[in-house]
Amino acid sequence: MAMSDRVQSVDRAFGLLEHMADAGGSVALSQLATMSGLPLPTIHRLVRSLVNQGYVRQEQSRRYALGPGLIRLGESANRMLGSWAVPYLSELVDRIGETANMAMLEGDTVVYVAQVPSLHSMRMFTEVGRRVMPHCTGVGKALLSMLPDDQVRALVARTGMPARTERTVTDPEALVAEVAASRKRGYAVDDQEQEAGVRCVAVPVSDAPVRVAISVSGPSSRVSAGRVAAIAPVLQGVAARLVADLRVDGG
Repeated sequence: MAMSDRVQSVDRAFGLLEHMADAGGSVALSQLATMSGLPLPTIHRLVRSLVNQGYVRQEQSRRYALGPGLIRLGESANRMLGSWAVPYLSELVDRIGETANMAMLEGDTVVYVAQVPSLHSMRMFTEVGRRVMPHCTGVGKALLSMLPDDQVRALVARTGMPARTERTVTDPEALVAEVAASRKRGYAVDDQEQEAGVRCVAVPVSDAPVRVAISVSGPSSRVSAGRVAAIAPVLQGVAARLVADLRVDGG
């Protein structure tokens, strides 16, 4: 097989994995043919190779699903994403003066993947790897703003909306309305809803390979309601450069 043929096979194999992911993780070969436009014999050959490598598995229904081999790659990629984001978070700390975070939506929960702490003696701290519920956090609401309203409703129906403070939004329709407002203005706010006395401003990182958001958080005395409008454009600018640089690095 010529080098160009091997490279084309790699491109096609990754394309099939992406089609599987877009279809919810499990598809029939006929679906892959429709989605990819490739002939069935080519798809069968590529899928069998992915099965042998553990990146795809065949179900009893004879459908094909994303395999466990991708979990290890995904976990490593998540760690690298956090490391790669640190310079951008450091810039936020320098410009805003408060702790900066990056988080991603994993299933129905929000996972913090990177943090750069503020230099203030009184500052916010969240362990990398910590999981929180999306309805009461700034990053969570920014991530929810990347989903359509019906998916937001379905998610909180599965997780529930327990109150963390007296300010936590616990009504699904009120949350959907707030997420819609966040989507329209381009940023979300946790106004002492996760922890009393703490305010967070977050923005979604649109067009990233995975759903991620970045935020700054600090005492409500420093991150005042009046300061939110000035913080949001800084976050949005850093998020835009972060995605642009990711595209360059990714070719």
